[in-house]
Amino acid sequence: MVLQSSLLSILIWLPVLGAIAVLFTGGDENANAARMIAAVVSVISLLLCIPLYLGFDPNSYAMQFQENHLWIRAYEIHYAVGVDGISLAMVILTNFTGLLVIFAGCHAIKVRVAQYMATFLTMQGMTIGVFAATDAILFYVFWEGMLIPMYLSIGMWGSANRSYASIKFFLYTFLGSILMLVALLYLYNQTGVFEIQRFYGLKLGLPIQELLFFAFFLAFAVKVPMWPVHTWLPDAHTEAPSGGSVVLAALMLKLGVYGFLRFSMPIAPQACEKLAWLMIVLSLIAVVYIGLVAIVQSDMKKLIAYSSIAHMGFATLGCFMVYDIIRHTGSYQDAYMSLEGAVVQMIAHAFGSGAMFLGVGMLADRYYNHSRRIQDYGGIANKMPVFAAFFMLFAMSNVGLPGTAGFVGEFMVIMSAFQSHFWVAFIAALTLILAASYTLWMYKRIFFGPVTNEHVAAMHDITWIEKTNYILLAIGVFWLGLYPAPVLNVLHTTVGHLLLQSLPI
Repeated sequence: MVLQSSLLSILIWLPVLGAIAVLFTGGDENANAARMIAAVVSVISLLLCIPLYLGFDPNSYAMQFQENHLWIRAYEIHYAVGVDGISLAMVILTNFTGLLVIFAGCHAIKVRVAQYMATFLTMQGMTIGVFAATDAILFYVFWEGMLIPMYLSIGMWGSANRSYASIKFFLYTFLGSILMLVALLYLYNQTGVFEIQRFYGLKLGLPIQELLFFAFFLAFAVKVPMWPVHTWLPDAHTEAPSGGSVVLAALMLKLGVYGFLRFSMPIAPQACEKLAWLMIVLSLIAVVYIGLVAIVQSDMKKLIAYSSIAHMGFATLGCFMVYDIIRHTGSYQDAYMSLEGAVVQMIAHAFGSGAMFLGVGMLADRYYNHSRRIQDYGGIANKMPVFAAFFMLFAMSNVGLPGTAGFVGEFMVIMSAFQSHFWVAFIAALTLILAASYTLWMYKRIFFGPVTNEHVAAMHDITWIEKTNYILLAIGVFWLGLYPAPVLNVLHTTVGHLLLQSLPI
Protein backbone atom coordinates (compact mmCIF):
# COMPACT_ATOMS: atom_id res chain seq x y z
CA MET A 1 0.00 0.00 0.00
CA VAL A 2 2.85 2.39 0.83
CA LEU A 3 4.49 1.62 -2.51
CA GLN A 4 1.25 2.17 -4.40
CA SER A 5 0.40 5.44 -2.64
CA SER A 6 3.88 6.88 -3.26
CA LEU A 7 4.77 5.17 -6.52
CA LEU A 8 4.77 8.30 -8.67
CA SER A 9 6.92 10.22 -6.18
CA ILE A 10 9.37 7.34 -6.12
CA LEU A 11 9.54 7.36 -9.92
CA ILE A 12 10.13 11.13 -9.92
CA TRP A 13 12.68 11.40 -7.13
CA LEU A 14 14.53 8.07 -7.30
CA PRO A 15 16.45 9.18 -10.43
CA VAL A 16 17.21 12.55 -8.80
CA LEU A 17 18.56 10.85 -5.67
CA GLY A 18 20.46 8.48 -7.95
CA ALA A 19 21.98 11.49 -9.68
CA ILE A 20 23.20 12.83 -6.33
CA ALA A 21 24.68 9.44 -5.44
CA VAL A 22 26.42 9.27 -8.81
CA LEU A 23 28.02 12.69 -8.26
CA PHE A 24 29.46 11.48 -4.95
CA THR A 25 31.50 8.84 -6.80
CA GLY A 26 33.95 11.58 -7.73
CA GLY A 27 36.01 11.91 -10.89
CA ASP A 28 36.56 9.64 -13.88
CA GLU A 29 38.81 7.35 -11.85
CA ASN A 30 35.55 5.98 -10.39
CA ALA A 31 33.66 6.01 -13.68
CA ASN A 32 32.62 2.37 -13.41
CA ALA A 33 30.94 3.02 -10.06
CA ALA A 34 29.03 5.93 -11.59
CA ARG A 35 27.95 3.74 -14.50
CA MET A 36 26.84 0.96 -12.16
CA ILE A 37 24.77 3.21 -9.89
CA ALA A 38 23.10 4.91 -12.85
CA ALA A 39 22.30 1.59 -14.52
CA VAL A 40 20.83 0.11 -11.31
CA VAL A 41 18.65 3.19 -10.73
CA SER A 42 17.39 3.06 -14.34
CA VAL A 43 16.57 -0.65 -14.14
CA ILE A 44 14.73 -0.23 -10.81
CA SER A 45 12.77 2.72 -12.21
CA LEU A 46 11.66 0.71 -15.22
CA LEU A 47 10.71 -2.28 -13.04
CA LEU A 48 8.57 0.03 -10.87
CA CYS A 49 6.49 0.73 -13.97
CA ILE A 50 5.19 -2.85 -13.76
CA PRO A 51 3.06 -2.26 -10.62
CA LEU A 52 2.11 1.12 -12.07
CA TYR A 53 0.74 -0.52 -15.21
CA LEU A 54 -0.84 -3.52 -13.45
CA GLY A 55 -2.47 -1.34 -10.79
CA PHE A 56 -3.96 1.09 -13.29
CA ASP A 57 -7.69 0.80 -13.98
CA PRO A 58 -8.12 1.33 -17.76
CA ASN A 59 -11.89 1.70 -17.38
CA SER A 60 -11.58 4.93 -15.41
CA TYR A 61 -10.70 8.33 -16.82
CA ALA A 62 -9.95 9.74 -13.35
CA MET A 63 -6.41 10.45 -12.20
CA GLN A 64 -4.97 7.42 -10.40
CA PHE A 65 -2.04 6.86 -8.02
CA GLN A 66 -2.72 10.36 -6.74
CA GLU A 67 -0.69 12.16 -4.10
CA ASN A 68 -1.63 15.59 -2.81
CA HIS A 69 0.36 17.57 -0.25
CA LEU A 70 0.03 21.29 0.45
CA TRP A 71 3.21 22.99 -0.74
CA ILE A 72 2.70 26.79 -0.58
CA ARG A 73 -0.31 27.60 1.59
CA ALA A 74 -0.67 31.29 0.66
CA TYR A 75 -1.43 30.48 -2.98
CA GLU A 76 -2.95 27.02 -2.59
CA ILE A 77 -0.07 25.43 -4.49
CA HIS A 78 0.11 21.68 -3.96
CA TYR A 79 2.57 18.94 -4.62
CA ALA A 80 -0.07 16.98 -6.51
CA VAL A 81 0.61 14.13 -8.91
CA GLY A 82 -1.46 11.46 -10.65
CA VAL A 83 -1.76 9.65 -13.95
CA ASP A 84 -4.49 8.93 -16.44
CA GLY A 85 -4.11 6.69 -19.50
CA ILE A 86 -2.14 9.23 -21.55
CA SER A 87 0.27 10.24 -18.83
CA LEU A 88 0.71 6.60 -17.75
CA ALA A 89 1.92 5.70 -21.24
CA MET A 90 4.30 8.66 -21.27
CA VAL A 91 5.70 7.87 -17.80
CA ILE A 92 6.51 4.32 -18.86
CA LEU A 93 8.03 5.59 -22.11
CA THR A 94 10.20 8.02 -20.10
CA ASN A 95 11.59 5.26 -17.90
CA PHE A 96 12.21 3.02 -20.91
CA THR A 97 14.04 5.80 -22.74
CA GLY A 98 16.04 6.68 -19.64
CA LEU A 99 17.30 3.11 -19.39
CA LEU A 100 18.41 3.15 -23.04
CA VAL A 101 20.24 6.46 -22.63
CA ILE A 102 22.08 5.31 -19.52
CA PHE A 103 23.07 2.00 -21.15
CA ALA A 104 24.30 3.81 -24.27
CA GLY A 105 26.23 6.31 -22.14
CA CYS A 106 27.99 3.51 -20.28
CA HIS A 107 29.78 2.62 -23.52
CA ALA A 108 30.03 5.94 -25.33
CA ILE A 109 30.92 8.47 -22.60
CA LYS A 110 34.54 8.44 -21.43
CA VAL A 111 34.92 11.95 -19.93
CA ARG A 112 32.99 13.39 -16.95
CA VAL A 113 31.04 10.16 -16.72
CA ALA A 114 29.47 10.82 -13.31
CA GLN A 115 28.24 14.25 -14.38
CA TYR A 116 26.79 12.81 -17.59
CA MET A 117 24.89 10.10 -15.73
CA ALA A 118 23.65 12.57 -13.13
CA THR A 119 22.45 14.94 -15.85
CA PHE A 120 20.31 12.35 -17.58
CA LEU A 121 18.98 10.82 -14.36
CA THR A 122 17.85 14.29 -13.26
CA MET A 123 16.27 14.87 -16.66
CA GLN A 124 14.38 11.59 -16.33
CA GLY A 125 12.94 12.59 -12.96
CA MET A 126 11.92 16.04 -14.19
CA THR A 127 10.25 14.58 -17.29
CA ILE A 128 8.18 12.13 -15.24
CA GLY A 129 7.21 15.08 -13.04
CA VAL A 130 5.84 16.95 -16.06
CA PHE A 131 3.69 14.01 -17.13
CA ALA A 132 2.48 13.27 -13.59
CA ALA A 133 1.84 16.79 -12.23
CA THR A 134 -1.81 17.67 -11.61
CA ASP A 135 -1.01 21.08 -10.09
CA ALA A 136 -0.28 23.78 -12.67
CA ILE A 137 2.63 25.40 -10.80
CA LEU A 138 4.21 22.02 -10.09
CA PHE A 139 3.83 21.27 -13.81
CA TYR A 140 5.55 24.55 -14.64
CA VAL A 141 8.40 23.88 -12.19
CA PHE A 142 9.10 20.48 -13.71
CA TRP A 143 8.64 21.90 -17.22
CA GLU A 144 11.34 24.51 -16.67
CA GLY A 145 13.43 22.14 -14.57
CA MET A 146 13.92 19.90 -17.59
CA LEU A 147 15.69 22.68 -19.47
CA ILE A 148 18.70 22.78 -17.15
CA PRO A 149 19.98 19.20 -17.58
CA MET A 150 19.30 19.28 -21.33
CA TYR A 151 21.14 22.59 -21.62
CA LEU A 152 24.07 21.11 -19.71
CA SER A 153 24.12 17.92 -21.77
CA ILE A 154 24.40 19.87 -25.04
CA GLY A 155 26.85 22.43 -23.64
CA MET A 156 29.19 19.94 -21.96
CA TRP A 157 29.13 16.83 -24.16
CA GLY A 158 28.02 18.30 -27.47
CA SER A 159 29.91 18.86 -30.71
CA ALA A 160 31.98 21.82 -31.87
CA ASN A 161 29.09 24.31 -32.09
CA ARG A 162 27.53 23.21 -28.81
CA SER A 163 27.51 26.61 -27.09
CA TYR A 164 25.39 28.19 -29.82
CA ALA A 165 23.00 25.21 -29.95
CA SER A 166 22.54 25.01 -26.17
CA ILE A 167 21.85 28.73 -25.78
CA LYS A 168 19.44 28.71 -28.73
CA PHE A 169 17.63 25.70 -27.26
CA PHE A 170 17.34 27.34 -23.85
CA LEU A 171 16.14 30.71 -25.13
CA TYR A 172 13.52 29.28 -27.48
CA THR A 173 12.02 26.92 -24.92
CA PHE A 174 12.29 29.24 -21.92
CA LEU A 175 10.87 32.35 -23.60
CA GLY A 176 8.03 30.31 -25.09
CA SER A 177 7.02 29.24 -21.59
CA ILE A 178 6.70 32.70 -20.08
CA LEU A 179 3.25 33.35 -21.57
CA MET A 180 2.16 29.91 -20.39
CA LEU A 181 2.89 31.03 -16.83
CA VAL A 182 0.82 34.19 -17.43
CA ALA A 183 -2.06 32.01 -18.65
CA LEU A 184 -1.82 29.78 -15.58
CA LEU A 185 -1.92 32.83 -13.30
CA TYR A 186 -5.03 34.10 -15.08
CA LEU A 187 -6.73 30.74 -14.62
CA TYR A 188 -5.76 30.81 -10.93
CA ASN A 189 -7.51 34.17 -10.63
CA GLN A 190 -10.66 32.60 -12.07
CA THR A 191 -10.67 29.51 -9.85
CA GLY A 192 -8.60 30.32 -6.76
CA VAL A 193 -6.59 27.10 -7.19
CA PHE A 194 -3.86 25.76 -9.42
CA GLU A 195 -5.47 22.32 -9.83
CA ILE A 196 -5.39 21.62 -13.57
CA GLN A 197 -8.66 19.67 -13.57
CA ARG A 198 -10.45 22.72 -12.11
CA PHE A 199 -9.49 24.75 -15.17
CA TYR A 200 -11.60 22.50 -17.39
CA GLY A 201 -15.14 23.61 -18.14
CA LEU A 202 -14.61 27.23 -17.08
CA LYS A 203 -17.15 29.57 -18.68
CA LEU A 204 -14.71 31.76 -20.58
CA GLY A 205 -15.62 34.03 -23.47
CA LEU A 206 -14.17 33.39 -26.91
CA PRO A 207 -11.74 36.37 -26.82
CA ILE A 208 -10.29 35.15 -23.50
CA GLN A 209 -10.05 31.60 -24.82
CA GLU A 210 -8.19 32.84 -27.89
CA LEU A 211 -5.68 34.70 -25.72
CA LEU A 212 -5.19 31.60 -23.59
CA PHE A 213 -4.84 29.48 -26.73
CA PHE A 214 -2.02 31.64 -28.12
CA ALA A 215 -0.30 31.82 -24.72
CA PHE A 216 -0.23 28.03 -24.53
CA PHE A 217 0.52 27.76 -28.25
CA LEU A 218 3.84 29.60 -27.94
CA ALA A 219 5.01 27.26 -25.19
CA PHE A 220 3.84 24.01 -26.73
CA ALA A 221 4.46 24.75 -30.42
CA VAL A 222 8.12 25.50 -29.66
CA LYS A 223 8.42 22.21 -27.82
CA VAL A 224 6.84 20.04 -30.56
CA PRO A 225 8.35 21.93 -32.52
CA MET A 226 5.95 23.24 -35.14
CA TRP A 227 6.86 25.31 -38.16
CA PRO A 228 8.02 28.14 -38.07
CA VAL A 229 9.41 27.89 -34.49
CA HIS A 230 11.28 24.68 -35.26
CA THR A 231 14.71 26.07 -36.09
CA TRP A 232 16.23 25.32 -32.67
CA LEU A 233 15.72 21.57 -33.03
CA PRO A 234 18.12 20.71 -35.90
CA ASP A 235 20.89 22.66 -34.17
CA ALA A 236 20.18 21.05 -30.79
CA HIS A 237 20.04 17.55 -32.30
CA THR A 238 23.18 18.07 -34.36
CA GLU A 239 25.30 19.33 -31.48
CA ALA A 240 23.85 17.21 -28.66
CA PRO A 241 25.45 13.93 -27.58
CA SER A 242 23.54 10.88 -28.80
CA GLY A 243 21.83 10.51 -25.41
CA GLY A 244 20.60 14.10 -25.62
CA SER A 245 19.29 13.53 -29.13
CA VAL A 246 17.40 10.43 -27.99
CA VAL A 247 15.77 12.31 -25.10
CA LEU A 248 14.88 15.21 -27.38
CA ALA A 249 13.28 12.93 -29.97
CA ALA A 250 11.65 10.39 -27.68
CA LEU A 251 10.44 12.66 -24.87
CA MET A 252 10.87 16.41 -25.16
CA LEU A 253 9.05 16.75 -28.47
CA LYS A 254 6.13 14.85 -26.94
CA LEU A 255 5.77 17.43 -24.19
CA GLY A 256 4.40 19.96 -26.67
CA VAL A 257 1.64 17.64 -27.89
CA TYR A 258 0.97 16.57 -24.30
CA GLY A 259 0.54 20.25 -23.40
CA PHE A 260 -2.02 20.73 -26.17
CA LEU A 261 -3.93 17.70 -24.87
CA ARG A 262 -3.70 18.61 -21.18
CA PHE A 263 -4.20 22.38 -21.40
CA SER A 264 -5.16 23.95 -24.73
CA MET A 265 -7.95 21.64 -25.89
CA PRO A 266 -9.93 21.12 -22.64
CA ILE A 267 -9.39 24.66 -21.29
CA ALA A 268 -10.07 26.63 -24.50
CA PRO A 269 -12.28 24.34 -26.63
CA GLN A 270 -14.06 27.14 -28.50
CA ALA A 271 -10.78 28.78 -29.46
CA CYS A 272 -9.37 25.40 -30.50
CA GLU A 273 -12.39 24.76 -32.70
CA LYS A 274 -12.14 28.21 -34.29
CA LEU A 275 -8.38 28.01 -34.84
CA ALA A 276 -8.18 24.32 -35.73
CA TRP A 277 -7.63 25.29 -39.38
CA LEU A 278 -4.42 27.09 -38.38
CA MET A 279 -3.11 24.07 -36.51
CA ILE A 280 -4.01 21.77 -39.40
CA VAL A 281 -2.19 24.01 -41.90
CA LEU A 282 0.92 24.24 -39.70
CA SER A 283 0.86 20.47 -39.21
CA LEU A 284 0.64 19.82 -42.95
CA ILE A 285 3.51 22.25 -43.57
CA ALA A 286 5.56 20.22 -41.10
CA VAL A 287 4.63 16.96 -42.81
CA VAL A 288 5.37 18.10 -46.39
CA TYR A 289 7.74 21.07 -46.36
CA ILE A 290 9.95 19.79 -43.54
CA GLY A 291 9.97 16.39 -45.22
CA LEU A 292 11.34 18.03 -48.37
CA VAL A 293 13.94 19.84 -46.29
CA ALA A 294 15.03 16.50 -44.82
CA ILE A 295 15.74 15.06 -48.27
CA VAL A 296 18.50 17.57 -49.02
CA GLN A 297 20.38 17.20 -45.72
CA SER A 298 23.97 15.98 -45.82
CA ASP A 299 24.26 15.53 -42.03
CA MET A 300 22.71 12.32 -40.69
CA LYS A 301 21.57 13.91 -37.43
CA LYS A 302 20.01 16.88 -39.18
CA LEU A 303 18.14 14.58 -41.53
CA ILE A 304 16.67 12.59 -38.66
CA ALA A 305 15.93 15.83 -36.75
CA TYR A 306 13.89 17.21 -39.65
CA SER A 307 12.26 13.80 -39.96
CA SER A 308 11.17 14.10 -36.32
CA ILE A 309 9.51 17.47 -36.99
CA ALA A 310 7.63 15.95 -39.94
CA HIS A 311 6.45 12.96 -37.93
CA MET A 312 5.35 15.08 -34.98
CA GLY A 313 3.24 17.03 -37.45
CA PHE A 314 1.06 13.92 -37.55
CA ALA A 315 0.53 14.12 -33.79
CA THR A 316 -0.65 17.74 -33.87
CA LEU A 317 -2.73 17.01 -36.98
CA GLY A 318 -4.48 14.14 -35.21
CA CYS A 319 -5.26 16.36 -32.21
CA PHE A 320 -6.85 19.24 -34.08
CA MET A 321 -8.51 17.28 -36.89
CA VAL A 322 -11.13 16.21 -34.35
CA TYR A 323 -12.92 19.56 -34.76
CA ASP A 324 -12.99 19.31 -38.54
CA ILE A 325 -14.18 15.70 -38.38
CA ILE A 326 -17.08 16.43 -36.06
CA ARG A 327 -18.02 19.58 -37.99
CA HIS A 328 -18.24 17.72 -41.32
CA THR A 329 -19.34 14.22 -40.34
CA GLY A 330 -20.61 14.40 -36.77
CA SER A 331 -18.72 11.15 -36.14
CA TYR A 332 -17.33 10.98 -32.63
CA GLN A 333 -15.83 7.58 -33.43
CA ASP A 334 -13.65 9.00 -36.23
CA ALA A 335 -12.68 11.96 -34.03
CA TYR A 336 -11.74 9.55 -31.27
CA MET A 337 -9.58 7.52 -33.69
CA SER A 338 -7.80 10.70 -34.78
CA LEU A 339 -7.01 11.71 -31.20
CA GLU A 340 -5.93 8.22 -30.21
CA GLY A 341 -3.79 7.99 -33.34
CA ALA A 342 -2.00 11.18 -32.28
CA VAL A 343 -1.07 9.65 -28.92
CA VAL A 344 0.05 6.38 -30.51
CA GLN A 345 2.17 8.37 -32.97
CA MET A 346 3.93 10.05 -30.04
CA ILE A 347 4.91 6.67 -28.63
CA ALA A 348 5.84 5.09 -31.97
CA HIS A 349 8.04 7.99 -32.97
CA ALA A 350 10.08 7.54 -29.80
CA PHE A 351 11.07 3.99 -30.79
CA GLY A 352 12.03 4.64 -34.41
CA SER A 353 13.61 8.08 -34.14
CA GLY A 354 15.32 7.34 -30.83
CA ALA A 355 16.87 4.19 -32.28
CA MET A 356 18.13 6.04 -35.35
CA PHE A 357 19.76 8.75 -33.23
CA LEU A 358 21.46 6.05 -31.17
CA GLY A 359 22.72 4.49 -34.39
CA VAL A 360 24.10 7.73 -35.77
CA GLY A 361 25.85 8.32 -32.45
CA MET A 362 27.44 4.85 -32.66
CA LEU A 363 28.75 5.55 -36.16
CA ALA A 364 30.14 8.95 -35.20
CA ASP A 365 31.87 7.48 -32.13
CA ARG A 366 33.59 4.91 -34.33
CA TYR A 367 34.69 7.37 -37.02
CA TYR A 368 38.10 8.96 -36.46
CA ASN A 369 36.85 12.58 -36.48
CA HIS A 370 33.27 11.89 -35.29
CA SER A 371 31.86 12.91 -38.65
CA ARG A 372 28.12 12.75 -39.22
CA ARG A 373 28.31 13.60 -42.94
CA ILE A 374 26.63 10.99 -45.11
CA GLN A 375 29.33 11.30 -47.78
CA ASP A 376 32.00 10.11 -45.32
CA TYR A 377 30.38 6.71 -45.05
CA GLY A 378 29.51 3.86 -47.38
CA GLY A 379 29.60 0.09 -47.22
CA ILE A 380 28.93 -0.02 -43.47
CA ALA A 381 26.94 -3.23 -43.93
CA ASN A 382 30.15 -5.00 -44.93
CA LYS A 383 31.80 -4.20 -41.60
CA MET A 384 28.76 -3.98 -39.26
CA PRO A 385 26.13 -6.44 -40.57
CA VAL A 386 24.27 -6.80 -37.24
CA PHE A 387 24.03 -3.05 -36.83
CA ALA A 388 22.94 -2.67 -40.47
CA ALA A 389 20.09 -5.15 -39.93
CA PHE A 390 18.85 -3.38 -36.82
CA PHE A 391 19.10 0.04 -38.43
CA MET A 392 17.10 -1.19 -41.42
CA LEU A 393 14.27 -2.21 -39.07
CA PHE A 394 14.17 1.23 -37.47
CA ALA A 395 14.40 2.92 -40.86
CA MET A 396 11.36 0.91 -41.97
CA SER A 397 9.49 2.02 -38.85
CA ASN A 398 10.43 5.61 -39.66
CA VAL A 399 9.00 5.12 -43.15
CA GLY A 400 5.76 3.70 -41.72
CA LEU A 401 6.01 0.11 -42.94
CA PRO A 402 2.95 -1.95 -41.91
CA GLY A 403 3.85 -4.23 -39.02
CA THR A 404 6.10 -1.65 -37.40
CA ALA A 405 5.26 0.95 -34.77
CA GLY A 406 5.54 3.83 -37.21
CA PHE A 407 2.57 2.61 -39.23
CA VAL A 408 -0.14 2.44 -36.57
CA GLY A 409 -0.51 6.07 -35.47
CA GLU A 410 -0.07 7.54 -38.95
CA PHE A 411 -2.63 5.14 -40.39
CA MET A 412 -5.18 6.04 -37.71
CA VAL A 413 -4.71 9.78 -38.30
CA ILE A 414 -4.89 9.49 -42.10
CA MET A 415 -7.96 7.24 -42.06
CA SER A 416 -9.86 9.48 -39.65
CA ALA A 417 -8.90 12.63 -41.62
CA PHE A 418 -10.07 10.95 -44.83
CA GLN A 419 -13.60 10.72 -43.42
CA SER A 420 -13.96 14.51 -43.32
CA HIS A 421 -11.46 16.06 -45.69
CA PHE A 422 -9.93 14.14 -48.58
CA TRP A 423 -7.25 16.69 -49.40
CA VAL A 424 -5.99 16.92 -45.83
CA ALA A 425 -5.65 13.15 -45.77
CA PHE A 426 -4.02 13.16 -49.22
CA ILE A 427 -1.42 15.77 -48.24
CA ALA A 428 -0.72 14.00 -44.94
CA ALA A 429 -0.27 10.70 -46.78
CA LEU A 430 2.54 12.27 -48.82
CA THR A 431 4.73 11.60 -45.81
CA LEU A 432 4.79 7.92 -46.83
CA ILE A 433 6.58 8.95 -50.03
CA LEU A 434 8.75 11.64 -48.49
CA ALA A 435 9.79 9.53 -45.50
CA ALA A 436 10.74 6.67 -47.79
CA SER A 437 12.74 9.07 -49.96
CA TYR A 438 14.96 10.61 -47.31
CA THR A 439 15.21 7.56 -45.03
CA LEU A 440 15.99 4.90 -47.62
CA TRP A 441 18.26 7.16 -49.64
CA MET A 442 20.27 7.89 -46.49
CA TYR A 443 20.38 4.17 -45.67
CA LYS A 444 21.57 3.27 -49.18
CA ARG A 445 24.42 5.78 -49.12
CA ILE A 446 25.62 4.82 -45.64
CA PHE A 447 25.25 1.04 -45.61
CA PHE A 448 25.29 -0.33 -49.15
CA GLY A 449 28.03 -0.53 -51.78
CA PRO A 450 31.74 -1.11 -51.30
CA VAL A 451 33.65 0.15 -48.27
CA THR A 452 34.55 3.72 -49.20
CA ASN A 453 37.61 4.47 -47.04
CA GLU A 454 40.01 3.05 -44.48
CA HIS A 455 38.11 4.64 -41.59
CA VAL A 456 34.97 2.68 -42.44
CA ALA A 457 37.11 -0.42 -42.96
CA ALA A 458 38.42 -0.09 -39.39
CA MET A 459 34.94 -0.13 -37.84
CA HIS A 460 33.68 -3.02 -35.71
CA ASP A 461 30.15 -4.25 -35.12
CA ILE A 462 28.01 -3.27 -32.14
CA THR A 463 28.86 -4.41 -28.61
CA TRP A 464 26.62 -6.42 -26.31
CA ILE A 465 25.39 -3.26 -24.55
CA GLU A 466 24.45 -1.70 -27.90
CA LYS A 467 22.79 -4.96 -28.97
CA THR A 468 20.78 -4.96 -25.73
CA ASN A 469 19.53 -1.45 -26.44
CA TYR A 470 18.59 -2.32 -30.00
CA ILE A 471 16.87 -5.55 -29.01
CA LEU A 472 14.72 -3.63 -26.52
CA LEU A 473 13.88 -1.05 -29.17
CA ALA A 474 13.13 -3.74 -31.75
CA ILE A 475 10.71 -5.38 -29.31
CA GLY A 476 8.97 -2.02 -28.92
CA VAL A 477 8.76 -1.49 -32.69
CA PHE A 478 7.25 -4.91 -33.37
CA TRP A 479 5.06 -5.00 -30.28
CA LEU A 480 3.38 -1.67 -31.02
CA GLY A 481 3.27 -2.43 -34.74
CA LEU A 482 1.76 -5.91 -34.49
CA TYR A 483 -0.13 -5.88 -31.19
CA PRO A 484 -0.94 -2.33 -29.99
CA ALA A 485 -3.88 -3.53 -27.86
CA PRO A 486 -2.13 -3.11 -24.45
CA VAL A 487 -1.43 0.54 -25.26
CA LEU A 488 -4.85 1.19 -26.80
CA ASN A 489 -6.62 -0.39 -23.83
CA VAL A 490 -4.88 2.01 -21.46
CA LEU A 491 -5.66 5.00 -23.67
CA HIS A 492 -9.24 4.18 -24.63
CA THR A 493 -11.28 5.63 -21.74
CA THR A 494 -8.95 8.58 -21.12
CA VAL A 495 -8.90 9.65 -24.77
CA GLY A 496 -12.68 9.35 -25.02
CA HIS A 497 -13.18 11.55 -21.96
CA LEU A 498 -10.59 14.05 -23.19
CA LEU A 499 -12.42 14.30 -26.51
CA LEU A 500 -15.68 15.21 -24.74
CA GLN A 501 -13.91 17.82 -22.59
CA SER A 502 -12.27 19.34 -25.67
CA LEU A 503 -15.48 19.97 -27.60
CA PRO A 504 -17.38 23.26 -27.22
CA ILE A 505 -20.66 22.91 -25.34
